[in-house]
Amino acid sequence: MAGRPSGFEFTVRGDQVVIRHNGRHATTLRKSAASGFLDDVQRSDPQQLMARVTGNYKHGNERGTGGRR
Repeated sequence: MAGRPSGFEFTVRGDQVVIRHNGRHATTLRKSAASGFLDDVQRSDPQQLMARVTGNYKHGNERGTGGRR
Protein backbone atom coordinates (compact mmCIF):
# COMPACT_ATOMS: atom_id res chain seq x y z
CA MET A 1 0.00 0.00 0.00
CA ALA A 2 1.50 3.32 -1.05
CA GLY A 3 1.91 6.01 1.56
CA ARG A 4 2.03 3.65 4.52
CA PRO A 5 4.32 5.00 7.26
CA SER A 6 7.53 3.11 7.93
CA GLY A 7 10.95 3.54 9.50
CA PHE A 8 9.71 4.21 13.04
CA GLU A 9 10.96 2.48 16.17
CA PHE A 10 10.54 3.15 19.86
CA THR A 11 12.46 2.45 23.06
CA VAL A 12 11.07 2.45 26.59
CA ARG A 13 13.29 4.15 29.17
CA GLY A 14 11.69 4.20 32.61
CA ASP A 15 8.56 6.37 32.31
CA GLN A 16 9.58 7.67 28.88
CA VAL A 17 9.13 6.41 25.32
CA VAL A 18 11.71 7.61 22.79
CA ILE A 19 10.51 7.47 19.16
CA ARG A 20 13.00 7.48 16.29
CA HIS A 21 12.34 7.77 12.58
CA ASN A 22 14.95 6.37 10.19
CA GLY A 23 17.48 6.35 13.03
CA ARG A 24 16.93 9.98 14.06
CA HIS A 25 15.22 11.18 17.22
CA ALA A 26 11.64 12.24 16.46
CA THR A 27 10.07 12.78 19.89
CA THR A 28 10.07 11.71 23.52
CA LEU A 29 6.83 10.93 25.32
CA ARG A 30 6.79 11.25 29.09
CA LYS A 31 4.63 9.95 31.93
CA SER A 32 0.92 9.75 30.99
CA ALA A 33 1.58 10.32 27.27
CA ALA A 34 4.09 7.45 27.29
CA SER A 35 1.69 5.21 29.19
CA GLY A 36 -1.16 5.99 26.78
CA PHE A 37 1.11 5.34 23.80
CA LEU A 38 2.13 1.93 25.17
CA ASP A 39 -1.54 1.01 25.65
CA ASP A 40 -2.46 2.19 22.13
CA VAL A 41 0.47 0.49 20.40
CA GLN A 42 -0.89 -2.90 21.52
CA ARG A 43 -4.24 -2.24 19.78
CA SER A 44 -3.25 -0.51 16.54
CA ASP A 45 -0.63 -0.37 13.80
CA PRO A 46 2.58 0.78 15.55
CA GLN A 47 3.96 2.55 12.45
CA GLN A 48 0.74 4.50 11.91
CA LEU A 49 0.53 5.42 15.59
CA MET A 50 4.13 6.64 15.74
CA ALA A 51 3.61 8.67 12.55
CA ARG A 52 0.59 10.37 14.12
CA VAL A 53 2.31 10.99 17.46
CA THR A 54 5.30 12.62 15.76
CA GLY A 55 3.20 14.59 13.26
CA ASN A 56 4.95 12.78 10.39
CA TYR A 57 1.93 11.66 8.38
CA LYS A 58 -0.08 12.85 5.44
CA HIS A 59 -3.47 14.41 6.05
CA GLY A 60 -4.79 13.44 2.62
CA ASN A 61 -4.97 16.95 1.26
CA GLU A 62 -1.36 17.40 0.12
CA ARG A 63 -0.70 17.90 -3.56
CA GLY A 64 1.46 15.46 -5.43
CA THR A 65 4.82 16.67 -6.73
CA GLY A 66 3.58 16.71 -10.32
CA GLY A 67 0.35 18.63 -9.70
CA ARG A 68 -0.49 22.04 -11.11
CA ARG A 69 -0.72 24.99 -8.76
